Amino acid sequence: MKRELPVTPEGKEVRKLLSKLHLNTVCREANCPNRGQCFSEGTATFLIMGDICTRDCRFCNIAGGSPRKLEETEPRRVAEASAKLKLKHVVITSVTRDDLSDGGAAHFAKTINMVHEKLPTGAVEVLIPDLMGNEDALDVILNSKPDVLNHNVETVPELYSAVRPKAIYSRSMKILELSKEKGFITKSGLMVGLGETDEQLYRTINELADIGLDILTIGQYSAPSRTHYPVKAYIHPDTFLEMAEFGEKAGIGKVVAGPLVRSSFRAGIALKEVLEKH
Repeated sequence: MKRELPVTPEGKEVRKLLSKLHLNTVCREANCPNRGQCFSEGTATFLIMGDICTRDCRFCNIAGGSPRKLEETEPRRVAEASAKLKLKHVVITSVTRDDLSDGGAAHFAKTINMVHEKLPTGAVEVLIPDLMGNEDALDVILNSKPDVLNHNVETVPELYSAVRPKAIYSRSMKILELSKEKGFITKSGLMVGLGETDEQLYRTINELADIGLDILTIGQYSAPSRTHYPVKAYIHPDTFLEMAEFGEKAGIGKVVAGPLVRSSFRAGIALKEVLEKH
């Protein structure tokens, strides 16, 4: 469960440019173990709308509290960084902003549009919060034509009250279902080792397949600190292969599963494989 973070020219370039443009990446904020590999594959995940979240999810390493005002120049800076890095796959995510009436949908849309303009050859994936179930806000994001609409379910519904008490499982599923109905490639992510049973996990995978999910990531939960939700179990690597096989047999286009898999891991490759199947 430990991985050395290699010092690569790509990684150095990303860090230098992010610092210059005053941008955050979830790669760094969430201490992702795969960031060196993703950078080398031309993928980076930008964290927009600040680095303070209004939710209190017990698994997350991003700080909670009262967020600052949105920065109007941020969409342009994300687009500029994406173009200068010549990214092949741009992932745009955010902290949850329940303090905003649209959950930050307009800011997402502006960022997507600017990346499309500055980097027309790059794919844009958005990993969005649940927007408090606001369907109009979801439409604002979808109207900007992201290549992938990602929203993480995170865990089985039985664990929501303990792991992500301000979220609602059915609301998250609805975000994905509506996006799929509107013709978008949809993606979600699950963590395992939180105390879920096999029956709960496989039922959740089946429910994601039933709404037509295209891409699913499954990774081992790793507690960021001793004050976060504790790891209940470490899952054997072979079991992740079984999960991936089950998910794809259930009808999900591509399942990326493994102990160190995170939501944006090999995101560009997963999208390519799904598009080839369509």
